[in-house]
Amino acid sequence: MKKKFLTSALALGAAGALALTGCAGGSDSGSGDGDSKGTVTFGLFNWDEAIAVTNLWKVILEDEGYEVEIETADPAPVFQGLSDGAYDAVLDVWLPLTHQEYVERYGDDIVELGAWNDEAKLTMAVNSDAPIDSISELADNADEFGNRIVGIEAGAGLTSATENEVIPTYGLEDMDFVVSSTPAMLTELKSAMDSGDNIAVTLWRPHWAYDAYDIKDLEDPEGTLGDAESIYSYGSSTLAEDHPEVSEWLTNFKMDSDHLYSLENLMFNENEGSDDYEPIVREWIEQNQEYVDGLTS
Repeated sequence: MKKKFLTSALALGAAGALALTGCAGGSDSGSGDGDSKGTVTFGLFNWDEAIAVTNLWKVILEDEGYEVEIETADPAPVFQGLSDGAYDAVLDVWLPLTHQEYVERYGDDIVELGAWNDEAKLTMAVNSDAPIDSISELADNADEFGNRIVGIEAGAGLTSATENEVIPTYGLEDMDFVVSSTPAMLTELKSAMDSGDNIAVTLWRPHWAYDAYDIKDLEDPEGTLGDAESIYSYGSSTLAEDHPEVSEWLTNFKMDSDHLYSLENLMFNENEGSDDYEPIVREWIEQNQEYVDGLTS
């Protein structure tokens, strides 16, 4: 199971520094049969939606005649690499909160290409037929959920928000908040869904669980989990010059949550454990050909 993105979403200062490798490709150089249009290098955070959309664009761009490289690192070195021109683009910049510090630091040397999804947020989710619709109802119905809330890693921003905001605000101190790991939470979610039991889990959008299971988000009337964020693409200062059509395609890129959930579900759930993403992405493209064709039209 890939490390989930919200493990560090609310702890910007904790991003480690990894050595940068690779370099951005040259400018587009002709499109004759068999000729490469140049190399496009993506910087990648090891977060599911980043892995999904970056590998989707890798397949799309290779089919359009580009060579594509993907370099994985923590957010801090990825933004540094983008500002230095080591990377041509990054497709997973969360604003206005999660990555604002990096945008402020490197903003003069990177280019905002636009938001491709505006529904990224922290959530508490339950099975769709659960007897409640709001976190405010959870304390009075704790027995229906085995008096448990199933969480993820201790160091996750989502866990911190649940412990410090959700639980005291809604009077959930008497419930057992289980803090373990994202894979453990997902295992419990699957087990409860398979057996028809009620379950409350800490989750986030976008996540493939929304495609795999019949679940719903509990309303958060006090706003303890924050507002929705948007996910942006950013380019290097030379992307438009080096790869003008790629810059245009990424600027126009939009992906709704349903498409993203289904891509993630296929990559990380139905093909769990596989890191050979190209055939999986191509299978998804066949199922969503009209949408994918529109990304480069």
